[in-house]
Amino acid sequence: MNATVDPVDLVRELVRRPTVSGDPRPQRDVMGVFTEVLTAAAPHLQRTDGDDPVQPWTLLTTPSDPARPRLLLVCHVDTVPATEPGRWQRDPFGADLEAGRVWGRGGSDMKAGLVAAAAALVAADPQIPVALLLTSDEEIGSKGAAAAAAAVAGLTVGAVVVPEATGNEVMLGHRGALWLAVRAHGVAAHGSTPERGRNAVLGLVSVLGRAGAGLPLGSDPFLGGETWNPGLIAGGTVPNVVPDRAEVVVDQRTVGDGTALLDWWRAQPEVAEVEVLVDLPAVQTPAGDPWVATLPAGVRAEPATYFTDASVLRPVVGDAPIVVWGPGTPAVMHAVDEYVEVAELHAATAALGDVLARWPR
Repeated sequence: MNATVDPVDLVRELVRRPTVSGDPRPQRDVMGVFTEVLTAAAPHLQRTDGDDPVQPWTLLTTPSDPARPRLLLVCHVDTVPATEPGRWQRDPFGADLEAGRVWGRGGSDMKAGLVAAAAALVAADPQIPVALLLTSDEEIGSKGAAAAAAAVAGLTVGAVVVPEATGNEVMLGHRGALWLAVRAHGVAAHGSTPERGRNAVLGLVSVLGRAGAGLPLGSDPFLGGETWNPGLIAGGTVPNVVPDRAEVVVDQRTVGDGTALLDWWRAQPEVAEVEVLVDLPAVQTPAGDPWVATLPAGVRAEPATYFTDASVLRPVVGDAPIVVWGPGTPAVMHAVDEYVEVAELHAATAALGDVLARWPR
């Protein structure tokens, strides 16, 4: 008989541990602590750890026949930073339990989903073919999932659940992401004689001014329209020098392969170079998939607005259906005073437990 895991206690423990993207050590430590809790409660789980020092990952599998299709649960442990802590009503890493909520960074995105998946796995029959993948640095381009992709490719995967925050409604996909560092070069000069130089910042501003109307943004009947957002911009060193370098990092959410968008930026006369920082494809599962029809939750008519590790794993899981489905409120993801509803956490644990009990499909 498997032991049990208290979902609320475990979520609070994870929220107390900052795991900001880009810092591998705390992410690796949380994976280790989390895995120890799971294997203590369910000793039959088999553990594989990645050996990448920068992108840790852990894969837990049940000891079933490798040829049997597994249900793959995919969860990232990293979070965005808790910016502007003075605006938070509570300690971002205090994990306060109040008003039926666990408060803190990562509560909804996605430590609650991670715990719901783990609690359901621990309670399940050891012979059910299931795998739980823990990844790092999802928030900055699903880098941990990319490091783990080869290990996932060695599994026979029948379906994938990514328990990100969806309010426990099933979502059948999301757009991809193409992040570009777009750079302009100029000629430095004294700020009092700008005509002797060429201002790289002004060049980049000109490009951005054209982008709204010029970018060939595509659309998809289900995934919706492509978008672009200049999220970071930098240029210059001091006020009295004409800047000879400027850069903008553009976040584009895509429904196609992004080639036309990349070509547009490269074709602009002010642009000296374009570096691809993140290139993740869109994910879409047909609404009529037979396994999706068995899930004990409603299916949303629209996709998730954010990307997930599913973008990286789609090529290695073949045509297995992928759903985004978990506890948490999308509106508080990355926001001040993030939280997760305790009732949603328990409901997600029960729903995933039901899915595991009826697996394989």
